[in-house]
Amino acid sequence: MHVPVLLNETLDLLVTNPAGIYIDGTLGRGGHAEAILKRLSPEGRLIGLDRDAEAIEQTAEILKPFEKQVHRIHGNFADMKTFCESIGVAEADGVLLDLGVSSPQLDIAERGFSFAKDGPLDMRMDRTQGRSAADLVNEEDEKMLADLIYRLGEERDSRRIARAIVRARETGRIERTLELAEIVEKAKGGRRGPIHPATKTFQALRMAVNAELENLEAGLDAGLSILREGGRMAVITFHSLEDRIVKGFFKRHTVRRESLQQGGERQVFEKPAVRLLTKKPLTASKEELEENPRARSAKLRAAEREKAA
Repeated sequence: MHVPVLLNETLDLLVTNPAGIYIDGTLGRGGHAEAILKRLSPEGRLIGLDRDAEAIEQTAEILKPFEKQVHRIHGNFADMKTFCESIGVAEADGVLLDLGVSSPQLDIAERGFSFAKDGPLDMRMDRTQGRSAADLVNEEDEKMLADLIYRLGEERDSRRIARAIVRARETGRIERTLELAEIVEKAKGGRRGPIHPATKTFQALRMAVNAELENLEAGLDAGLSILREGGRMAVITFHSLEDRIVKGFFKRHTVRRESLQQGGERQVFEKPAVRLLTKKPLTASKEELEENPRARSAKLRAAEREKAA
């Protein structure tokens, strides 16, 4: 069971028009989508997208009471504008992106996202496309692996880990999650605290396999472009790299005043303009953390598209 994080905070910021059109770009197991639909009137609609075909299939039951109001689409939220236009939707009242990996993806060993259980080293959110984590680990050179683990995992021991991976694969392909976790753990000198030594490396590989940062940037652009004036975008991130991208994106689109050398000032912003709804990101309450520890790193930022000048 996937428990949606920051649920009430997200709904309060996002849903302003009960008869409106809302896009859930990360449908997952339907937790946020179901809650949004419960706040909509019978005229309201929700478009749910997910790269994971299994998520699309598994939300059929939970969203069945709203089947006349829902479009479920197997696709990347980076392409949401194209998908929406294909079903006759030109504008939306709200866009939600809940980033990261859902609990079912983490808990199912066959998906290869986690080292909690042994499974194939896959990590693809869309298993019909692209290279798996095993392909990346076994085919990229040492420098590429080190740079990737350092940049996406913010792992200080990236060079040592990359060297250990290259040495290990000389005796055969690295195919299993626990096999890779053990290689990384030994490279880092064993386990010393509550956080597993391979955590950052697995994060980096997952983000690379799924081009998560690139898709986030494209998804933010697509989401803002499809918002009607007064429409809102809410984004939930789970680590600093994502949060910095979202923060920077909203900041660039927020109207700010810049002084001119000759006197006076001008407005500076990327179009379309937004108004920040969260000056600082919202985080999970103590009560939510007790019920759902996976919400501990979640941050929610939101903005509203302003009227054209």
